[in-house]
Formats: sequence, C-alpha cells, structure tokens
Amino acid sequence: MDQIYDVIIIGGGPAGYTAALYSARAGLVTLVLEKTAPGGQMTASNRIDNFPGFEDGIDGAALGTKMKRNAERFGAKTEFCRVLSVSLTGRIKTVRTDRDTLKGRSVIIATGAEPKKLEIDGEEELTGRGVSYCAACDGALYKGKDIVIAGGGNSAAVDAIQLSRICKSVTVVNLAHTAAWEAAYTDILSGIGNVRVQNHTAVAKLLYDDYLTGVITRDVYTGNHMVLPCGGLFVSIGRAPATEIFRGQVALDGEGYIVADETTGTNLPRVFAAGDVRSKPLRQIVTAVSDGAVAAHFAHKYLSRSAVLTSQ
Repeated sequence: MDQIYDVIIIGGGPAGYTAALYSARAGLVTLVLEKTAPGGQMTASNRIDNFPGFEDGIDGAALGTKMKRNAERFGAKTEFCRVLSVSLTGRIKTVRTDRDTLKGRSVIIATGAEPKKLEIDGEEELTGRGVSYCAACDGALYKGKDIVIAGGGNSAAVDAIQLSRICKSVTVVNLAHTAAWEAAYTDILSGIGNVRVQNHTAVAKLLYDDYLTGVITRDVYTGNHMVLPCGGLFVSIGRAPATEIFRGQVALDGEGYIVADETTGTNLPRVFAAGDVRSKPLRQIVTAVSDGAVAAHFAHKYLSRSAVLTSQ
C-alpha cells in the first residue's frame, strides 16, 4: 500500500521546518518537500541579526540546516524535489513531484515569496555582498554607509525611512516619472535630510570588486548616466509569491498570496498556508516560524478530531 503521510509540507524554509518540528513532535508522520536547500530565502543572507537567540547573528544557510536537523531529530523526513502539481480538494491530498506522487491527509504550504529582481549583471553574485532585498533583515549591516534603494512604491518609502536612521545617505532610484507611494510618505521623506529621490531613473549597472562599490544609473528620458558610489543596494520593487501551482484550488488575494486566517487555514479543509506565502502584514523569519507552529497545531487538531492519524 502506498504511504499516506499525516502532513506533507511544501517548502523547507523557516515556516516549513517549524511546522515539521511541531508536527513530528505531535506524533504526525511528516514529510517536507524542498526544491533546493533547507532555509529558503535565508540561505541568501550571510548574517541574520534579527532572529532571537543568536546574539552574534547567524549565517542564513546555517540556520536553515539547524532547523532541518531539529525537525528530523523528532522523525520528520525531507525529500529534495520540485513540486509539479497538486490536488488538494479531496479527503486525501495528492502532490506530484519530479520524483514521485505523494499522498497526505493534510498539506501545509510554505513555499514563500521571492523578491522581484532587477535582472542586471552581477545582481545574483552580489546578493549578500552589497545587494539586499530586505531592509528590516539586513539594514544594520550598512550602518554609516551610503546606500541606494531601487523602487518607488510604499515598500521603498518605508525602507528609505528606516535606513535613513542608520545610514549616512539614502538615494531612492525610481523608474517611474513620480513615486507611487502614498502622499504621506512624500511629506515624511521630504523632511529627512539624508534622503534624496531620483525619479525616471533606472539602475543600469553594478560596480564592484568583491563587494558592491557603486551603481550606474540611467535617466530613462535623456539616456544620461550617473555614477553613484555606495556600499549597499536595496532592491524594493515587490515580491512574487510562489503560488501558481495552487491557483484554482486555494483562494488567493489580488497579489497572488494565499488567503488564510490566523489559524493559517485556507478555504480547503486540512490545507494550511504558513510564512511569506500567506497574505499578512509582516514577512519576517520570526513570523514565518510562528505560522509554522500554528499550522502544525491545527493540522494535528483536525486530524485528531477525525481520528485518521497514520499512527492510530
């Protein structure tokens, strides 16, 4: 007879492995599916300073590995594969990967949301070495430096306000003719002396040795270029949730994030969404971890109520 797992967790980031830890400790037969390496987006950061318990910070890949080992200590299993399709509406859920077809009584979706990128040469190589996608995560690493923010929406404005408090200068490079952030942010930013905004301007090239040393910008109207020396570039042009394979089954909001309440429950029975993939006001490692614990708790609760646990 084919194995039927109590919980299949799609995604091995902080939400996924926390869910695996809590599920396995509750006695649920638990499988984590991860396409690359444990830790998800954390692996792109060489130092995480805002996760409690690591007073000197910790490498993102190391934290991901620790989370995986912690969950596996209690019996959770991991399969490295790519999920191709899912069928989540039935009593038994089916997940098809590039290796096999898996069945589970509940599914926790923890696929995360990828930051949108500029797609310019050197961006990938410099991630963690001057290029960042999260001011709240990495801002402290750039204290006292000149930095550039690429973006013109609310998230770019929030990042500029936050970074202005610790950085020497903040230059916001906005592709559009005018910034798209709310008017209130314009008033706030205009009163901050070390912030300036360059509209109708694109980041055209990255300058670097081992680390980022500056950017070259291009005026989209005139074509003129300008060199901006800087120690950091924060790309703040939005995020893209990894939810396409769930479309048509799980309810999504207007931006493609999974609609889930504070129990992490979705519109489908025994299907949960945890971490950055969920529609929520704050996406951080600590909130992902919280979601993972909540999702596992309610998965166990519903499975126990229906008395269909593998172990029974």
